[in-house]
Amino acid sequence: ASATLTGGAVVRGGSGLKLLRTKLFLITVVFSSRQGPNLIINQPDELLDSMSEWCKEHHGKSGLTKAVKESKISLQQAEYEFLSFVRQQTPPGLCPLAGNSVHADKKFLDKYMPQFMRHLHYRIIDVSTVKELCRRWYPEEYEFAPKKAASHRALDDIRESIKELQFYRDSIFKRKTDEKKRKLIENGESDKAAS
Repeated sequence: ASATLTGGAVVRGGSGLKLLRTKLFLITVVFSSRQGPNLIINQPDELLDSMSEWCKEHHGKSGLTKAVKESKISLQQAEYEFLSFVRQQTPPGLCPLAGNSVHADKKFLDKYMPQFMRHLHYRIIDVSTVKELCRRWYPEEYEFAPKKAASHRALDDIRESIKELQFYRDSIFKRKTDEKKRKLIENGESDKAAS
């Protein structure tokens, strides 16, 4: 259980195709303090056959393609399960979508799981953005950032994203404000008075 993304859901999914033709086939939700459903969604053979070569190779090696074919879970069932889980964890409009390159996931979720997305906050926490800022502004610290295993499975990606964001929090986003200065600022006084 991590406190990194308290109240945030991290979702990964997609098949590597253009949004208009693509369907979700693997989706997982994890609150930083609790894991939710980890579902593989059934998709027709035509969709699997039309995947890019990269997707065919990687999803074939990982066993995901086979699992998608064998799954009995529909997209509607998956959305219901995720929405039910998220509603138990957080009130509407408070939970941000978070993860690496999550803006891409958001496009799929907006299209295929609109009720789920309506429950979430409109803002997202994109760990990839933090990574790029760290790489540019703090290159020494960036060298120590956790490396991805690149399994391309949702739950692994989420766990790696949480671990990565924890690293940035602990290494880059350090609290520098002393207690006296913080109290002055909280009370609306100028931070110059704290100096």
